[in-house]
Amino acid sequence: MSVVEKDFFTNSSHHEHSTSQSHITIALDAMGGDNAPESVIHGAAISASQLSNVKFNIYGDKRKLAPLIEKYPQLQGRHEFFHTEDAIDNHEKPSNALRRGRNSSMYLAITSVKTGDSMAVISSGNTGALMALSKFQLQTLPGIDRPAIGAILPTEKGYCVMLDLGANIHCEAENLFEFSIMGNAFARAVLGIEKPSIGLLNVGAEKNKGNEAVKAALDLLQESGLDLNIYGYVEGDDIAYGTTDVIVTDGFSGNIALKTAEGIAKFYIKTLKQEFKRDILGMLAGIFAIPAFKRVKKKMDPRNYNGAMFLGLNGIVIKSHGSTDEVGFANAIKVAYKLARNNINEHIIREMVSSGHLPQDDDFDVEQDIDS
Repeated sequence: MSVVEKDFFTNSSHHEHSTSQSHITIALDAMGGDNAPESVIHGAAISASQLSNVKFNIYGDKRKLAPLIEKYPQLQGRHEFFHTEDAIDNHEKPSNALRRGRNSSMYLAITSVKTGDSMAVISSGNTGALMALSKFQLQTLPGIDRPAIGAILPTEKGYCVMLDLGANIHCEAENLFEFSIMGNAFARAVLGIEKPSIGLLNVGAEKNKGNEAVKAALDLLQESGLDLNIYGYVEGDDIAYGTTDVIVTDGFSGNIALKTAEGIAKFYIKTLKQEFKRDILGMLAGIFAIPAFKRVKKKMDPRNYNGAMFLGLNGIVIKSHGSTDEVGFANAIKVAYKLARNNINEHIIREMVSSGHLPQDDDFDVEQDIDS
């Protein structure tokens, strides 16, 4: 019942402590996802043993959840339970979820962020419904036109942040500009990079390449006057190389790139296993390669990068992969924890003010504006 000792959240230890806030309270949609509620409760227990000041508001069916919670002493005194028998189905249309899901575990968990009872919410449930319900309740941050899905990906040099991964199929230059600011804040909060490099995904690195939205977005970034580390254009292979810390693109290209990378990783691991079993020489090679193979598998394991944020919403909403297990869900909790602890939305708003996309006046107050 442990996750990796070293990952993108910590430099040396998997135990974290916070001095800035007494507790970080996270809302859990315990009924969302293919392996819920077991993966959610087990993942919460893993996180409770690693994060000394995390607490949970757990939403779901008490009859199913109470026996699970009793199994984990790590959760005793570290959670509050909110009973509801309703849950959003994985195939529910977002419009139906808005109309009929007001008493669902997903909706109530999001509500707790809106009311300030929780600092973040995590769900492994229906992505479209989660986005629709979150946007309906929380609205977008001032100066942000559209939220974007941002997540951590492994690279040759370490890790990068990539957005958008599917929330916006078509994007204008202003959207890509906003994504860059949000990705910069995300990389600083989660990866701990002081000045992340930012690249716009394109069909070539040359200045004349790309569509008008991408070209105009680069112009906006370079002329903004913001203290951002703008690399310029990056191509598809730059994602795996780790050329930049932040990769910005529209949701159409981003989702295809993500699914392609996941498919290649699975194909690569499956092919290696088949070759090791093919004949006696392969078996012998496989025995000697076991340590290296385990390291590669661990590096490419999607559970270790689980937890995508709906960046741009007026509250922290984390989407966990629907089929993840307890290890993956525990890592999604770590993402939520780190983003809440680092007040990511305050950083985004300050960048928007500095860029001129959000007017500043004598009455402007970041915390008040976020809470309103």
